[in-house]
Amino acid sequence: MSYSAEAFQNEYLAMGASEVNAIVTVTSSGGDGGGRRAVGATEVIIVDASGSMQAEGRMLAARQAAKAAVNCIDDGVRFAIIAGVSTAQQLFPDPGQLAVSSPQTRADAIRAIDRLQASGGTAMGAWLLLAAQLFEQRPGDIKHAILLTDGDNGERYGYLEGILEQIAGKFICDCRGVGTNWKVSELRKIATAMLGTVDIVARPEGLTASFEQMITGAMGKTAADVQLKVWTPVNATVRFVKQVEPQVMDLTGKRVQDGPRAGRYPLGSWGQESRDYHVCIDVPAGSSGDEMLAARISVVEDDTVHAQSLVRAVWTEDTALSTRINRQVAHYTGQAELAEVIQEGIVARDAGDERTATIKFGRAAQLAHESGNTATEDLLAKVVEIEDAATGTVRLRRKVNVADEMALDTQSTKTVRVGRSQ
Repeated sequence: MSYSAEAFQNEYLAMGASEVNAIVTVTSSGGDGGGRRAVGATEVIIVDASGSMQAEGRMLAARQAAKAAVNCIDDGVRFAIIAGVSTAQQLFPDPGQLAVSSPQTRADAIRAIDRLQASGGTAMGAWLLLAAQLFEQRPGDIKHAILLTDGDNGERYGYLEGILEQIAGKFICDCRGVGTNWKVSELRKIATAMLGTVDIVARPEGLTASFEQMITGAMGKTAADVQLKVWTPVNATVRFVKQVEPQVMDLTGKRVQDGPRAGRYPLGSWGQESRDYHVCIDVPAGSSGDEMLAARISVVEDDTVHAQSLVRAVWTEDTALSTRINRQVAHYTGQAELAEVIQEGIVARDAGDERTATIKFGRAAQLAHESGNTATEDLLAKVVEIEDAATGTVRLRRKVNVADEMALDTQSTKTVRVGRSQ
């Protein structure tokens, strides 16, 4: 499996400047050259089976989606299914076991799913803890879970957060909420801790396609635990490291120290794909003509360095050089701001602060328009009337579909890649 890392930046800094920004594009060929995994894989499907899932045909749709997901699991992959109620109950295979995917075990799993009934409460921390215990049997595997729910977590305050702190980084978890009675912030908390995604499936009939998409994506992963190693020289420090494409995800707090001047940031499992990261470094200000290596960025697995890229700083009195804004840095700074102002706008609107909500959504419309993020612009148009996207002139809609607002919230962190050739 081969990787490349390419840094995009304006290395020229004005006199007195001490902040260095770069967008690092990491690209992977996927697999062993033939698209095959170099390691094993384990999949856990967690289906909310609380009493509320009986409404609107959600339980029936969840069973169908889980069965479709099982049919997408490759032969040889370990897997399990958890029924999420007031406790975590393993539906398949026997408690504490993992099945090896084959035509026979998939058929057995589908029969078990048919027995799934809605009853009880919602205990996401317990569900995730059981998944983590199952994953522990397969060190070195590519580990992926799906968590489906339709409501709020019912565990005592702080329990879920404690579990997430305990299991963070142990596996990837993609979260989906069906209907509109769940909290985006709650599932985003899980997805962020577990390097996964969060999205809404507004209508139960959309679950099957969503599950198939997530499992297919997981089956395409070929490396289990890739990391970005950032080395900085003496007196330089990392301000932040963020994934900025395909979605905004702040990795700064996930840093693990690696020697006196380096840290590792988890990138999760990888297949044949490319992602962009924004690295910001604080350096001591230099004199005119001074040059320094601000950071060395490496793509690593364990002790293997797959690719490296350098981030430089050059101080100049030439304002034409120092004021030139790198297009990649500008684009993704705007995309991160877009996610932030959308979420702030939703909070303000829910609090009845229409003035702040209008300002935030107006800025969001402007940023989405400038960056060509038409998907987000279309979602915004369902929450506000966009009179002039270029100037950020919008008016709040008096009646907004709850599912539309939740879709805008969940997808606010999804970004569009900047065009390299323009």
